[in-house]
Amino acid sequence: MTVLRKIAHVFWRSVSETVFVWLHEASNAVRDDAVWVFILLVPIGYPLLYSYIYNNEVVRDIPVAVVDMDNSPESRDYIRKLDASENALVQTRPADLATAQEEMREQKVYGIVYIPADFSRNISTMQSATVYLFSDVTTLIYYRQLAIANTGVSFAMNAKIKAIRGGGTTARQDELVQSPIKYEQVDIFNPQLGIATFLLPAVLMLILQQTMFLGIGITAGTMREKNGFRLYAPVARHAGGTFEIVLGRSLCYLPIYVANSFWVLGITPMIFHFERLSRFPDLVAFLLPYLLAVCFLGQCISHFIKTRESCMMIILFSSLFFLFVSGLSWPWPAVPTFWKVLGVMAPSTLGINGFVRMTNEGATLSQVMPEYIGLWIQVVVYFCLAMFTTKLDIRESCHAFVHSHRRGRHHAAVKDGQNEPETAIATE
Repeated sequence: MTVLRKIAHVFWRSVSETVFVWLHEASNAVRDDAVWVFILLVPIGYPLLYSYIYNNEVVRDIPVAVVDMDNSPESRDYIRKLDASENALVQTRPADLATAQEEMREQKVYGIVYIPADFSRNISTMQSATVYLFSDVTTLIYYRQLAIANTGVSFAMNAKIKAIRGGGTTARQDELVQSPIKYEQVDIFNPQLGIATFLLPAVLMLILQQTMFLGIGITAGTMREKNGFRLYAPVARHAGGTFEIVLGRSLCYLPIYVANSFWVLGITPMIFHFERLSRFPDLVAFLLPYLLAVCFLGQCISHFIKTRESCMMIILFSSLFFLFVSGLSWPWPAVPTFWKVLGVMAPSTLGINGFVRMTNEGATLSQVMPEYIGLWIQVVVYFCLAMFTTKLDIRESCHAFVHSHRRGRHHAAVKDGQNEPETAIATE
């Protein structure tokens, strides 16, 4: 019976200390407008903004300038087919290449199609005819779409020329001459080749991570400026006290980000009709270790945040790093080994890769088990590091408070000592 009482006493003490830390952290967060902006308004607003911008998925009717130096029926047929394609729009017909280049510099057009004077003659004399495409590759999407449009037109004209020169007597013979080898392109997982389907899942997962980092970091910076971590010292005196502190701080943010995840990863894609192939139970099971790992890592990072302002510089600067090492901007097999190792240490890398496979490719939880296990390993490691850094935060805060208190008493004593001679003289 005594053992049960001790266990119950330890349990209720742990619960009360966790609740104390939870309420204290929540009180600091509620009173801070900046924290509310980053943990509530940004996760609500950014997904809507990004989804609205990329909702069209692909870029159509890119303005191009066509310089037709041949002015033949064949060149005009090429221009008509190009203008009829969904990716290109013949905006202007300048007389020379220099004028077209000037229009591109002024961003009136984003591509130039140059048809040389020997275009029709080469076709009629059974020589290779060339069409030149100049594209603005500062935006690779323009180049990609214009290249697809011109390639499609050239293939169509080639098939027509082959059929005429093949001398076939039946439609089947003409078909065989035009395409002796049939091929079919199947775009899996992203059939419309959309930017939003490719980009948004990764960006949304990164938004959850970075905003939680900012919320935890700003609160920690405020507490460090006020020596607020010393209030946790009574909790941390007994063994395992930092466990309650880390758990209590986590309980302040995790419920909010469970709701944020439901909005960011569930409601927003539904509003904009983005394709989602994942099953809800698998997705919930995968997001649990992701949010825990992000929360514990955020508490570790907050140890290095000494002021509220430094949080913005540290977290916002790291956003590009987390995006690059996730394998989104560059194929993961081509990433150098050093950056792969650093990338695996970030929850966003494993979270993005697993989430993209589940939502875009329809993978089940068992098929993303390497990422899932990796996230749970991060949970354990970052939880231990969070307890260690929390002890350091409390120690530093207590030392700073004692030092400032002693310095204040010293200044008061010096001031009293300076007033004593004046009092003695006045008495005499």
